[in-house]
Amino acid sequence: MSAQLAAYSTSTGEAFQFWVLGTVAVIGALCTVFMKKAVHSALCLAGTMIILAIFYLANGAYFLGIVQIVVYTGAIMMLFLFVVMLVGVTAADSLKETIKGQRWLAVLSGLGFGVLLVAGIGHASLTEFTGLTEANANGNVEGLAALIFTKYVFAFEITGALLITAAVGAMVLTHRERTERALTQREMAERRVREGKHVPPLPAPGVYARHNAVDVQGLLPDGTPSELTVSSTLRERGQIRDVSVEALNDLKALEQRAEERLERAAIEPPHLKRTEEASK
Repeated sequence: MSAQLAAYSTSTGEAFQFWVLGTVAVIGALCTVFMKKAVHSALCLAGTMIILAIFYLANGAYFLGIVQIVVYTGAIMMLFLFVVMLVGVTAADSLKETIKGQRWLAVLSGLGFGVLLVAGIGHASLTEFTGLTEANANGNVEGLAALIFTKYVFAFEITGALLITAAVGAMVLTHRERTERALTQREMAERRVREGKHVPPLPAPGVYARHNAVDVQGLLPDGTPSELTVSSTLRERGQIRDVSVEALNDLKALEQRAEERLERAAIEPPHLKRTEEASK
């Protein structure tokens, strides 16, 4: 009787954990969608997955909780995060529609999935709770395997087919097959000369800027920054440090000191100069 009452009741600690972590999980999911940078979205999604793993562990699904942390958060999400950081994906990439009509198709698919989800939840009925003790009588892994390969085997196979299709589709979309011969270095140099582009080598980052970092634009002799000295990826991300103002201020201070020295040299009387020359 006590086990049955425990299955229907929720303790204060469980309620506090659900409302606090549930709120953080929802905020993380929203940030995943609305963040402008893909790296920040991946970090928010990783945090949401960790909170879901905590929910699994709190509900007695120890195997699912460990898999959620080790496989999804620790392997897949971290791999995705490192790829995004190395490749340099920006928000501008999402504005390019590689397949015509994919946005409207995605909207229709999302609405259809939402309708199915609402219909499924609306028709769901729970007459009584089994409880964690009975569900994990033979162990959490054995109970989960029995459900997957008996009652939900068809849904499990369909999910596996969808994941394989998504993986193959991702590889097909990311694979770029070269349709023409690659240009040699001499041919590329000749094309630059014919097109009248920047023929000599590009200047190094931080030239005339008193810095040699890759995110510092090189300054021309007049103090204006040159966009050719930094990578276009850093320009798209907005991760360029502007040191032109500092360099111009230093240049003005140097010119002012030079003018002051020239003025002092012109004002000094001739006998002082002869005394200085004699002392030398």
